[in-house]
Amino acid sequence: MLSLDPSGPEWDCPLGSKDLEEEGPWGGGSGLPPTGCFPGSWRQDVGLDCKGSPEGAEARAWTVYYYSLLQSCLQQAGLPETQDRGQVPRTGCPGAEVTLCVLGSPSTFLPVLLEGGVQSPGNMLLCLSPAWLMKVPAPGQPGEAALLVSKAVAVKLSGWRWRGRQAWRLHPRAELGAVVDTVLALLEKLEEEESVLVEAVYPPAQLPCSDGPSPGPGLAVRICAVVCRTQGDRPLLSKVVCGVGRGDRPLRHHNSLPRTLEVALAQCGLGEEAQVAAVRQRVKAAAEAALAAVLALEAGLSAEQRGGRRAHTDFLGVDFALTAAGGVLTPVALELNGGLCLEACGALEGLWAAPRLGPAADEAVAAPLVETMLRRSARCLMEGKQLLVVGAGGVSKKFVWEAARDYGLQLHLVESDPNHFASQLVQTFIHFDMTEHRRDEENARLLAELVRARGLKLDGCFSYWDDCLVLTALLCQELGLPCSSPAAMRLAKQKSLTQLHLLHHHGPPWPAPSLHAVPCCPLESEADVERAVHQVPLPGVMKLEFGAGAVGVRLVEDAPQCHEHFSRITRDLQGEADHPGIGLGWGNAMLLMEFVEGTEHDVDLVLFGGRLLAAFVSDNGPTRLPGFTETAACMPTGLAPEQEAQMVQAAFRCCLGCGLLDGVFNVELKLTGAGPRLIEINPRMGGFYLRDWILELYGVDLLLAAVMVACGLRPALPTRPRARGHLVGVMCLVSQHLQALSSTASRETLQALHDRGLLRLNLLEEALVPGEYEEPYCSVACAGPSPTEARLRLLGLCQGLGIDGPSYPVAHFLSHFK
Repeated sequence: MLSLDPSGPEWDCPLGSKDLEEEGPWGGGSGLPPTGCFPGSWRQDVGLDCKGSPEGAEARAWTVYYYSLLQSCLQQAGLPETQDRGQVPRTGCPGAEVTLCVLGSPSTFLPVLLEGGVQSPGNMLLCLSPAWLMKVPAPGQPGEAALLVSKAVAVKLSGWRWRGRQAWRLHPRAELGAVVDTVLALLEKLEEEESVLVEAVYPPAQLPCSDGPSPGPGLAVRICAVVCRTQGDRPLLSKVVCGVGRGDRPLRHHNSLPRTLEVALAQCGLGEEAQVAAVRQRVKAAAEAALAAVLALEAGLSAEQRGGRRAHTDFLGVDFALTAAGGVLTPVALELNGGLCLEACGALEGLWAAPRLGPAADEAVAAPLVETMLRRSARCLMEGKQLLVVGAGGVSKKFVWEAARDYGLQLHLVESDPNHFASQLVQTFIHFDMTEHRRDEENARLLAELVRARGLKLDGCFSYWDDCLVLTALLCQELGLPCSSPAAMRLAKQKSLTQLHLLHHHGPPWPAPSLHAVPCCPLESEADVERAVHQVPLPGVMKLEFGAGAVGVRLVEDAPQCHEHFSRITRDLQGEADHPGIGLGWGNAMLLMEFVEGTEHDVDLVLFGGRLLAAFVSDNGPTRLPGFTETAACMPTGLAPEQEAQMVQAAFRCCLGCGLLDGVFNVELKLTGAGPRLIEINPRMGGFYLRDWILELYGVDLLLAAVMVACGLRPALPTRPRARGHLVGVMCLVSQHLQALSSTASRETLQALHDRGLLRLNLLEEALVPGEYEEPYCSVACAGPSPTEARLRLLGLCQGLGIDGPSYPVAHFLSHFK
């Protein structure tokens, strides 16, 4: 490599600012590792050999070297040394669990290893030698291979990196002849696939010392940014660290101490908050653009050129020099690397005695990378899995079929509608009338016979459609597939049964689910209504026992209103044909429950084996009383951390109290002055916009989690998911917005705004059909770095589109999110 310009003496070390990544035996390097021992003491009598894969002397030396380096890194991080369990090896079945494997230097990848151990305990592996891996043909995938070791199955990550050896010469700009001569001399020595790079050297900004003028040279700042691929193949800046050194010498990773951007700039007399924020924003934009360029390049490559079908670049280190251009501090990219920047960030995180300052310190550098690794491993596990879906749902569930294709799932569908659009999107379509859900036990046996007769070899069976949840549990029981028990599903499906069961669930352990249950009475006749108004404190809420979408839910203030609403519902909503998809196949029984004051929230949970793996809390706006149709929502929650934890634990305890141990569940609660109170449990993935929002903000797909649980696999989820922004949305109703939805806010207009990234559209109904008992037509949301900014964007958009109005005051519905 050849660099042009600057000044400065010649050094014995390689010139310029480029750093060399440590190659090791897996990077094409050769020779023995560095000599000398690492400080510290640890066991040496450990088995580093791998049976069936003997190593030569050189490879063995590298394995021992990396073993000692690992122990030294652990010791310096305050962690215990590894334990040799070679005599009692871990057993497992390939493809039965999520596994993350790193083949590389322990020093470089320590942040990834530690974060992986937090997010997926026991599933993050480090290989100290290539001999520990064995390449075997991938079953069912001709021409492809899987990597096996004595410890796990690994998904190999691939990345781009500069493999140059050093910067050969520095020349002033005027010495064109010397530059040409040097290039020609180098071209004669090139081997295949090698090249010569000629580039300008940007002089560092001359920054003063914070202590005032110094007789020595000024200071220079080198900025190192790690950017990771996240959900949707979007680059995300993960961490920024800096090195500070003399401005007249090359500044590299290993000859400067890592520090935060704030500290580095303050040392150079640049402590103004706005100035630091501006530099950080420029670094973020440039680093994310660099990874975006790499991803775009890779997208145009064949699988062979990338190194395999699943080979991708998932993180990148970008080194910047801080220069001054036109009086503005500007980061200029020096090089792209992987391990060096990651190692520098890990070194900064290892400064246990130092306070972690600034916004970049809130998250471990490897957190987004490990989340991406978890998603990749989950995809690998689920590709080709055979799943039976019971009930196709409507237009709001179209994402299921798109996601199934993306994940490589093989879906088989049971559906009552023979002309459903999804019948053309699955491997097998079974038309079966299951609208009469009081015959679910008989139908489950008949369906099990149909599945066996067709010879379907299923890995799992699941449903996301309210009406089919109990039938699905019964069918899983018939077929011997994983699922929560039918009794638990029945308990959660019938709303009064849920509340009454939990009211008697006093524990231990404490706090018991009874603290969250609300008094209620089931209603099947006018006599039941008369008895209920004397048992349940009024005002109360009347709703359908098996209802969905808040259809028919109403606030009742006295006995006459209770009788009137009961008569209206029993007259208007008698069977499935009166309003498909809201549970009338179970009958039109109702319940009266006490009305509780407070803010309304959704908690979406992922449970596996009775353990809580993840929880996502969202806030709902005030409803248009006496109705309870949802008006607005915000995610993530604006609750204080303690209140958020109370909501999560209340939802978790209520699910366990009903026997819901495995699955993805949506729990609706109100936060009152006395704590969380249960509205209802939906024993399936959250509806409306929830799956889309959680995927967008957290990178977690509830659908993928649900199908993994259905296959008996623990979902690969981050233990501390962090939102990457805020979403605030409002519902559109045909009864309130027919004119706007037919003109200024037409489906085509909303879709165009969605495609431009100006709003987030979730279409919930296909047609603009007004009716007395309605569900939302669509959800319209805006994103922002804060809930206030997202709320203001949405309010302005709704005013411009005609969604806001006197009869539908959007500002009022968003008032809870201030």
